[in-house]
Amino acid sequence: MNPNRPLKGLTILALEQAVAAPYCTSRLADAGARVIKIERPEGDFARGYDSAVNGLASYFVWLNRGKESLVADIKDPDDVRLLHAILEDADVFVQNLAPGAAARAGFGAAELRARYPRLITVDISGYGAGHAYSDMKAYDLLVQAESGMAGITGHPAGPGRVGVSVCDIACGMDAHAAVLEALIARSISDAGCALEVSLFSGAADWMNVPLLYFEGTGREPQRVGLAHPTISPYGAYPTADGSLVLISIQNEREWARFCEGVLGEPDLARAEGYASNNARVANRAAVDLRIAAILVRLSRDAAATRLKAAGTAYGFVNTLADLATHPALVRAEVETPAGPAHLVAPPVLIDGEVRALGRVPDIGEHSERIRREFGVER
Repeated sequence: MNPNRPLKGLTILALEQAVAAPYCTSRLADAGARVIKIERPEGDFARGYDSAVNGLASYFVWLNRGKESLVADIKDPDDVRLLHAILEDADVFVQNLAPGAAARAGFGAAELRARYPRLITVDISGYGAGHAYSDMKAYDLLVQAESGMAGITGHPAGPGRVGVSVCDIACGMDAHAAVLEALIARSISDAGCALEVSLFSGAADWMNVPLLYFEGTGREPQRVGLAHPTISPYGAYPTADGSLVLISIQNEREWARFCEGVLGEPDLARAEGYASNNARVANRAAVDLRIAAILVRLSRDAAATRLKAAGTAYGFVNTLADLATHPALVRAEVETPAGPAHLVAPPVLIDGEVRALGRVPDIGEHSERIRREFGVER
């Protein structure tokens, strides 16, 4: 088996759109699976989110590499026959249509699992099934709000949005992991299974710590912007040249070294209001003022030098221009209908190598070939 393409030989049929399902299937495609993406004649609506990548949408380029595009209508009898011909050989079926749409068209999990016992079905929804929210439309920011995530994110003046589609991405990651587990289980039992995952369930899982804290203390974590609600110092401070440096103190040993090496006040580590994390959190305003008064005199480079020498964990609040040239950033090239694009590489190296990525398809690019292959031509 090729460790770079362990899913080669598997077929995924994806009735997908937007972000969560395409995230899951893009990772399966990266690992060698054949992903046949079903699109409307106008294409996945994510193709129209923006035109930033040589005229193509950034989300679509990121999440649809390595797939085949098949234009098909799940209400057309000929196309239904084609999709079932594909499902005869498919290993996984993924869908994230509006609630109930796939089932009404005859592609519900129960019906498909009865017809194809080895098939793994994946239903991705906004809120899951069987309750008052099941039929609600769900987009990322709505779920950030409903899950409480926006409520603990942002500045004391008000809630904030996490700056990327984190609920979609969390759901896609959960679906990807569940598919891999189901494939392993099927290799043992020879039976598929029905998987369900929602944007809300993924976001709610990530909210475990704030929820447990609230239920254990009766207090909600406060919105503190670029700071930590229960650790001090852990936040961002301006430097002399306009940068923001974020520092993190995790224990009293680090705090003592910081007081001596960065602040030049070794006795501060034992002073009243500063001698423990709980004391510093209660005394946060004074702690922050003391630190800010020192760091604002230093340039970005000088602050980095002093913090590194003291063994303090730090990082800078970078712009996207800074990210684009970051020394830790690894890129991967992907071909698109509009020419090459340079993505951030998948995060996992395999035997020290970045996995090569497949081409982003044009709308219906593979329709004729797929129809010929499965013997259902128009």
